[in-house]
This record gives sequence, structure tokens and C-alpha cells, in this order.
Amino acid sequence: MSGAAWNAGLMRHPPGRLMGTPLSARAWRVGSGVPPRSASRPGEWHMSPAFQHEPVLLATVVAVLAAGPPGWSLDATLGGAGHAAALLQAAPHLSVLGLDRDVEAREVAAGRLAPFGDRVRIVAGRFADLRRLCDAAGVTSLSGALFDLGVSSPQLDRLDRGFSHRGAGPLDMRMDRSGGRTAADLVNGLTEVELAAVLAAGGEDRFARRIARAVVAARPVETTDHLAELVRAAIPAPARRRGGDPANRAFQALRIAVNDELDQLEPALAQALDLLAPGGRLVVLSYHSGEDRIVKRVLAGVTDEAKPPRGLPVPAGTATAAFRRLRGLPRTAPADEVARNRRAASVRLRAVERTSGGSGPR
Repeated sequence: MSGAAWNAGLMRHPPGRLMGTPLSARAWRVGSGVPPRSASRPGEWHMSPAFQHEPVLLATVVAVLAAGPPGWSLDATLGGAGHAAALLQAAPHLSVLGLDRDVEAREVAAGRLAPFGDRVRIVAGRFADLRRLCDAAGVTSLSGALFDLGVSSPQLDRLDRGFSHRGAGPLDMRMDRSGGRTAADLVNGLTEVELAAVLAAGGEDRFARRIARAVVAARPVETTDHLAELVRAAIPAPARRRGGDPANRAFQALRIAVNDELDQLEPALAQALDLLAPGGRLVVLSYHSGEDRIVKRVLAGVTDEAKPPRGLPVPAGTATAAFRRLRGLPRTAPADEVARNRRAASVRLRAVERTSGGSGPR
């Protein structure tokens, strides 16, 4: 495989909650269906029997989307349906169309959202295909849309999925395990230059070339713990003592590449914006600077941020912006939420509303 496809530009994050009090921070648990096993022998991967999770910025997300007009709200990264369940309970005028590539996530979400009956539709697919998926589901206009990017809690907590470096598991990292290349395919199949480019683009790691060289020298690399050890050993000791586990960035970069996350994001946002009805809101939760740069650029291009700076006249003939940025919202998670949910530490929230005038990104 040539490096061009990977160099051009290398997302799912937290779902989850029990049906219950609408905006509470109750944790939820999902069994793996398989008893925990030791990874002491080849081919045996520990599968967490349960996990706890809290959707990030839940109250803010629900408040923003619930203020939209009646209709269908899109959850483009449904996961375990934590945000979706809270929104449906808080906003009787809304229905939810949920997208997810992961069959296990869709099954969990279907069970959690079953009490809401025909106010819920769940479809399989990538969010870059959301216009086609909306059309197939009979949804032609959106009251709101949520993109909760990054890796989901079940995917991260299940060591057999290969997303985590905190134990032994196969190097998979696919959100949709029905096909496609795995992290092992990239780690063992790319050239040193190509692998370094993947690590640099997705993890923004200044030691990408050193890591790639160490990985190539150690091939075959087939397990998450082996890869994590190689990454840590390739980083100079002073750097290892700062900024957390360096394996975080390498695993993030591989996950982004395996799932084509960054290349999907811009077209997905454009399609969601195009489908929003007047008064409809788009909310994006990003957890990686590469994601957030794309989101910021796309939203700035369709809002009044694209107008001349304040105090300067608007050129004659300038069209009214189709969207306005929603101000006064928390952009990051508060300290108490971060304290109880470490995955909220890096979140960045951006939100816009379609105005009644102007033209969309068509």
C-alpha cells in the first residue's frame, strides 16, 4: 500500500448511561458477555466484564439540542446512546436518528432506546455517508445534530478491541470489525516512512520517526502491550517523564488512520449543516487538536465569523450568514466533571445554529 493514502490526512468517543433521571450523571454498565480471561497465553484476550461511563458535557449538549425546532435530531456517533437517551427524555418534541459503525454499540443503543418506540431510528454506517443514510431512513431535515468524536468507552475498555494500551489485546482498532485494515496491518505492513507519517499526522508526535524505526525493527508486532512497550522505549527518558504515557498518542494516531476519521469529518459536517432546518443546531465534541482544527475551520466558514472584523463595513452584496455561532456555552468540561471522568479532560465543544436567512453550505 502506498503512503499517499495515509499521508493525505489521517473518531468515536463516549456513549452511555442508564435509562433514568434525564440529566443525571448516572453511570451505566455493559457486560461483555464473556467472562474475564487472562492474556497470559497467546490468543487469549481479557474482556472487561463491565464498565462505568458518563457522557461528556451531557447537560450542555441536551440543553442546546432541545432548543431546536420539532423534528429529527441526528446523533452521528451514537455509541451507547447516553446523549440520545437524555435528549429524548428531556425533549418530547424531538426524535433521534442514530448512526454508528459498531454493531455492538448499535445493539446496546437499541436496548437503551427501546422505551422511546418510533421516536428512534438506528442505522449502520459511517457518518461521512450521513446524507444517504438520512435519505434511506426517511429523514429529509434535521432539528439538530451531534458529533461526539473520539473512541467510545466500550471500545476503549474492551481490551479485545485493541484500542487500549493498558493491557494485552490484538492490534485491531476497527470500529467496524466486519472488514477493512487493522492496526496490525499498518504496523506490520507500512514502510518506516509511511508509519512515521501516520504517527505524526494522527498523534502529532515529534518522535514519530524514532517510534516507526523501533516498530519496524521489532516486526512482527501483534499485540497492544508489545506495541506500547516499543513506543515507550523509543522515547527519550526525559520526554517519558512529561506529558503522560507516550503510547496514548501513538495508539490515537493508529486508530484515526485505521478508521479514516479525519478524512470523514469535514464532509460529514458539511452534510449535517446542509440538512439543518432553520433554528436547527449542530454540536461537536472534539478530543484531539486535529479534529478540532477541522471543526473550527468548517464552522467559521459558514457563520458570521467569516464576515469582516467588528467595526469594519460589510461589503455591498454580502449575503447574510447561514449560521451563527452559539456563544456563552462551556467550551471545556468543568473541573468536577474531569475529576470523575478523565476522558472529559480534553473535550472542546463548538456549536452553531442555522439562521432563518442565508444559504447553507450547498
